[in-house]
Amino acid sequence: MRLIVCFGLVSMFADMTYEGARSITGPFLGSLGASASAVAFLAGLGELLGYGLRFFSGILADRTRSYWLLTMLGYGVNVVAVPLMAIAPSWEMVALLVVLERTGKSLRAPARDVMLSNAASEVGTGWGFGLHAAMDQLGAFIGPLFVAATYARTQDYRFALGWLVIPALCAMAALYFAWASFPQAGVVAPSNDHPEDQARRPREFWIYMFAAGCVAAGFVDFALAGFHMSQSIAGGMIPIYYAGAMAMNAFSALALGRLYDRFGLIVLPMAIVVASLAVPCLFWGWSLWGAVALWGFGMGAFDSVLKAGVAKLAPMHKRGAAYGIFNGVFGILWFAGSSLMGQLYGGPWLVWFGLGMQSLGALLFLWLALHQREA
Repeated sequence: MRLIVCFGLVSMFADMTYEGARSITGPFLGSLGASASAVAFLAGLGELLGYGLRFFSGILADRTRSYWLLTMLGYGVNVVAVPLMAIAPSWEMVALLVVLERTGKSLRAPARDVMLSNAASEVGTGWGFGLHAAMDQLGAFIGPLFVAATYARTQDYRFALGWLVIPALCAMAALYFAWASFPQAGVVAPSNDHPEDQARRPREFWIYMFAAGCVAAGFVDFALAGFHMSQSIAGGMIPIYYAGAMAMNAFSALALGRLYDRFGLIVLPMAIVVASLAVPCLFWGWSLWGAVALWGFGMGAFDSVLKAGVAKLAPMHKRGAAYGIFNGVFGILWFAGSSLMGQLYGGPWLVWFGLGMQSLGALLFLWLALHQREA
């Protein structure tokens, strides 16, 4: 539990940094001359790299067992790129830094998740990931509010981004403390799974991957959501909405993590069905607050139940690669879905595409949940 809390502190400060920036990425890029399709493409590309490159970093983590080194390098790139956005001369340069920040995340995530899953197995996998996600999202809640307050005072996106160097330095200090306190967390023992369990998992694992990818494809990126919201509300209000989404993310991650430990994977398809309503709420104008609350609820399910499910399907000595494959599939289909949504922006097919893909993912997860109960 102490290790989970330490990782939670690192993620809290890191999320204050890059989620604070993410809350204004859409309108900031728009103010520099980027179009809606460019914003959507960039958001999708960022997620493609942020998730897709984890396939390689996960394999690297399993082969080298250098879990702490990869985690430190990834966080370092992660938090340095954000403050540099404040001095970027063009939207193309901002786009490059967004890609760099996502690349850093892809480098450290599988290695960190292996260490986290090892610790979480002692306290309940869903609860462990849920607690970490809640602390993570506390930072994601504070960061946008910090940015909103700075922007309200200065009306300057660059000034708001520059101040994010403070939580960036705190994240690196917390990471050093975590490593100094728990250096043994990077030592992973081989799995002692029963051979029958190992033989059953590959089919379930790949269905799980495809289902997660379907949900990712239909889940609108907040950069496009923020771009859409900026057409009807003041730019300084968008970080407030994003902070509300992160608060819901933290709450739902804790609650859904507990429910997963008690009831299993059946929790996930029900959460996806609820979260899918964020798309019509936003783009059909039902309710902005309803849209961001549902969006945050869905992100909480991703951060707790989805990650916990991967840990159940992969033996410990192959878990880095498993998280890498999972995130690779997730990122590729997020990129494809986000790019298509950017092209569909302004028409009704955007909503139907989002609902359809998330519904397909929910049905596949439902089948898996029922199959696991029978097994």
